[in-house]
Amino acid sequence: MRRSIVAGNWKMHGSRSMIEDLVKSLATSVNTDTCDVIVSPPFPYLSLVQQLTAGTGIGLAGQNCSEHAQGAHTGEVAADMLVDLGCEWVILGHSERRQAGETDAQVAAKAATARSAGLKPILCVGESLAQRQSGDAVAVVTAQLAALVEDLSAGDVIAYEPVWAIGTGETATPEQAQEMHSEIRAFLVEQQPTLAQQTRILYGGSVKADNAAELFAAADIDGGLVGGASLKADGFSAIVGAAQ
Repeated sequence: MRRSIVAGNWKMHGSRSMIEDLVKSLATSVNTDTCDVIVSPPFPYLSLVQQLTAGTGIGLAGQNCSEHAQGAHTGEVAADMLVDLGCEWVILGHSERRQAGETDAQVAAKAATARSAGLKPILCVGESLAQRQSGDAVAVVTAQLAALVEDLSAGDVIAYEPVWAIGTGETATPEQAQEMHSEIRAFLVEQQPTLAQQTRILYGGSVKADNAAELFAAADIDGGLVGGASLKADGFSAIVGAAQ
């Protein structure tokens, strides 16, 4: 039985006061006994969130990391810096990073660096609307996975995020989401049979309190990578409840 995960990606949102209020509310409203709950604040607030979540069971993730070790890389954040700030996880290959030019090879290199530092990567894959409409969705997603799967580790998580359903209000139907999750699982069975059934696959595409339960009921959906809905304690708590 795979343990569910709900990860909140706060993207470039927040202020010290807003984040203090949000985390304090989450600390009293989410149950981490049967579900891994993770929050991913902007880099400047990682230390604050680490302090506020201490003892709550809520995990901490970086939103990205460099493929390089520490050195002359202005503006980058090293994986071991994230570990030093209390992170257990890191989101890699998010569609917004890919749209900014990040390649499959870079995502794979970042994943290797993250694992070496002791982080568990949440590896994002997904297709654009044009790619889905042209019938290439599965080919696009499996090509992204192919760059990652050789070095897949037991702690890795995969997040399927249809690009056309991120921040748009659109959501893949439970049937569409399960269909792609099943394709991902089948690809893992072919490429990494010993890890295929234990690897958790999250859905990330406008997950909300009112659609989470139906999405999470699908056989191969093990939780969610949540964007905007993770910025409100009541909504995020409801999503965690649906995953349980």
